[in-house]
Order: sequence, then C-alpha cells, then structure tokens
Amino acid sequence: MVTYRSETSAVPAIVLNDGHVMPKLGFGVFKVEAGNTVDTVAAALQVGYRSIDTAAVYGNEAEVGRAIADSGLPRDELFITTKLWNRNQGYDSTLRAFDESMKRLELDVLDLYLIHWPIADSGLYVDTFRALQALKAQGRVTSIGVSNFTRAHLERVIAETGETPTVNQVELHPYLAQHDLRAFHTEHGIITEAWSPLGRGAELEDPVILSIATDQVRTPAQVLLRWHMQLGNVAIPKSVTPTRITENFEIFDFELTPDQMSRITALDKGTRIGPDPDQFQVDVPA
Repeated sequence: MVTYRSETSAVPAIVLNDGHVMPKLGFGVFKVEAGNTVDTVAAALQVGYRSIDTAAVYGNEAEVGRAIADSGLPRDELFITTKLWNRNQGYDSTLRAFDESMKRLELDVLDLYLIHWPIADSGLYVDTFRALQALKAQGRVTSIGVSNFTRAHLERVIAETGETPTVNQVELHPYLAQHDLRAFHTEHGIITEAWSPLGRGAELEDPVILSIATDQVRTPAQVLLRWHMQLGNVAIPKSVTPTRITENFEIFDFELTPDQMSRITALDKGTRIGPDPDQFQVDVPA
C-alpha cells in the first residue's frame, strides 16, 4: 500500500497513470457554505485529511485557499483538486477560468484539475481537455482529469487528444455502483473517484448496511467508505460536523469480509442522485 507523502498523516494512496500520487480518501466541500468552509476544511486537515476537493461552481474556492494557508501544513503534503465549470468550457476560456480559480485558491500549482461535466451537446470538452494539457505542460497543474464522463466521452478524449485522463470523478455509491464504467477505467488506467460516496444518506439506513455496521462495530458511513477503499475507489465524503469528519477518516483499521463486500455490491439499483451526464445542461448547478 502506497502512503501519501506527509509527515503528519498516513493516508493510503493510489498512483495515477502519470506517476503522481493521490490520497485514496479526500474531503469534499460541495454545498459547504462559504461562511463555514474555512472552519470545516481546517477541521478536516486537523483530523488528517490531506486531499481537498472543491470546484469553481461551489463558490468556496477562496475559503478553501484561506484554510490551506492558515493550516501551516507544507504545500507538498496537500493534494488540492478543483473543477472547471460548464460555461467556461473551450480552450481560451478554460485558461482564463483556471487563472481565476488559482487566484481564489491562492496557489501557484494545482494538483488536479477536472472538467466538471462533459456537456456533450456543446461539443467543447475535447478542446477543453487540450487546454488542460497545455496547463500541465506549463507546470501549472500536476495532473488532469475529468468528472461525470461516460465511456463514450472518455473514448473520444483519449482518441482525439492522445492522452488518458488520470481520474474520472463520478457519482458512485452502492445504489449506483457503476460496474461497467469502473471496468473501463481499470482497463485504461483511469482512477475512479466517487462523489456522493455515502449516497447522500439514503444507503446509511439500508438494512444490509446497518447489519454489517453492527457486525463490524462501525458506523454505516464507515462501512460504506471502507467498501469504496476495498473496491479501489478514491472517495471524497463531505460533512460539516466535526465528529462525523473524524469518524469518516477512521476507516483504515478494519476490513470488510468478501461476503460483506458482495452483499453491499449487490445493492446496486442503477439509481442516480445527481443528473445524467448525457442530459445535463450547461448552467444548471450540480
């Protein structure tokens, strides 16, 4: 097991297809209000999270940047991700949007930059990915990837740019296990990163999850996150409650049995919480 480069936190990590290393467990700030973001990210960093995931559309990049600056942690111990919003797709507009995100984050180099949604009808995501390639060539971002891309979107990016994204961040939880997409990712060396890894609460009350949590003497959230870890996913749970932030981090000292893993995986219903990537429109927040 690779461990992330940190003197202050031993988080299991995964090697991306470009050779860089990413923590397997990160902290997401989707729908964390700007006024709460600094304290919430500070709490996560205090617990031991070293990967923070934000996005331009979340409206809290500046607060994430402030929490990073205030933490006193060495920059090379942190892994920061942000995402390009839909209306900024296109080569030149991507470069401008990246500059704006970096000003808000107060960073010189970003660890991972993602295209937030494919928005296939606009036909811009390939040129947008070429802009990400340019940013990487300039040394302004270390790794580049995508979010909410389907197999068809990924195949087009790979074919037309000659580069395979390092990460595809997608909705993934037991009720939407994304078996086929994960298999494609594995075949092409793409890391699967799960947003909404807890299903935004629905799976926490599932009888199967509750039973396994009882048997393991763990919380349902810990069981779900452990399922992600053992599948090989990267997960980015979000909470604004300090006790839950801590609990969600404490998942590396137990293992689910093969039977428990199978029982959770069997819960798949193909049910989405978020939008369908093939139908999502440009300016609808999600």
